[in-house]
Amino acid sequence: MAGKLKVTQTKSTISHIARNRATIKALGLHGIGSTSIITDNDATRGMVRQVRFLVSVEEIAESGAKADRATAAEPASAAEEK
Repeated sequence: MAGKLKVTQTKSTISHIARNRATIKALGLHGIGSTSIITDNDATRGMVRQVRFLVSVEEIAESGAKADRATAAEPASAAEEK
């Protein structure tokens, strides 16, 4: 788990217990539609799991972004050799 998680708040914390409101705040979210990028580790996964009914989560792989850049550079260098 070396990537990142993109967490977006989809529901309000009104009428939820204080622990859930505190978890949302600790994830860096401030209201419906607010998004935060956090590191992907066991602690943050546990936090997201506790408020899974209030947020949506997407995985962002850092190694995939580097691989995309490398493949994009290959055709340009191949064109220069010809």
